[in-house]
Amino acid sequence: MPVTIGEKNQRHNRDLHVNAATHKPMNPDIPYLLVVEDEPTQRQILTEYLSRQGLRVAAVPDGRLMREAIAAEMPQLLLLDVGLPGEDGFALARWLRERHPTLGIIMVTSASDSVDRSVGLETGADDYVTKPYDPRELLARIKSVLRRTQAMNAHRSAPAVSTHEMRPVPLGRCSFDRGRRVLLTPDGVHEQLTATEFDLLDLFCQHPNRPLTREWLLETTSQRDYDGSDRSIDLRITRLRRKIELDADKPQTLRTVRGVGYMLVLDKP
Repeated sequence: MPVTIGEKNQRHNRDLHVNAATHKPMNPDIPYLLVVEDEPTQRQILTEYLSRQGLRVAAVPDGRLMREAIAAEMPQLLLLDVGLPGEDGFALARWLRERHPTLGIIMVTSASDSVDRSVGLETGADDYVTKPYDPRELLARIKSVLRRTQAMNAHRSAPAVSTHEMRPVPLGRCSFDRGRRVLLTPDGVHEQLTATEFDLLDLFCQHPNRPLTREWLLETTSQRDYDGSDRSIDLRITRLRRKIELDADKPQTLRTVRGVGYMLVLDKP
């Protein structure tokens, strides 16, 4: 009997689920991406497009299979749809960020819902794309996040550098260890930073006591243009303040400069 298009799609998606949960690790030099998307056609299109770009891709439709895929092999980046059945993308992003601080996470949200974009970044996602999106724009975002996460992992696996420049920088209630890319709390606990959080905080440390505009911060850390309504920098600042300030509601270290942007206030040596 001839095979219908629907049956072909079902077989393709079933193969993706099996491959994601059981495949053996391949060339470590090729970035491995996991797509979590419940819509079969969109999942197939994404997988085929990204595979043609030289990436290694697996795809699953929900959180349960996502966990199975991660147990089989940890991806470098996860493309996570917000509107998933069962556990939504926000819940999964929180679960992932608590357990895998350096994993790259890009949220896929509805173009009409700015709340989704805000909540996604608050959960610790590195970036977001909105539907419908240009595949080339998505690929650029993926490459940008991969560069940051790969740099983060490379620094963490490299020997520690004990130079004056790399000494921890006192920031509010903790210190920023730029060499190891972590925050140090007063009781000696290492608080992990995402790749995006590190890039932003490191940029402030390179330009202390100077007001930096939202536009410049976004374009420098995310390699994308500021459109006037983009709140991603504001949300990342909020996350950093919760980690470094004694009182995040009354920030003294990472301050708002009205009409400009933000400034990191450091005592001059």
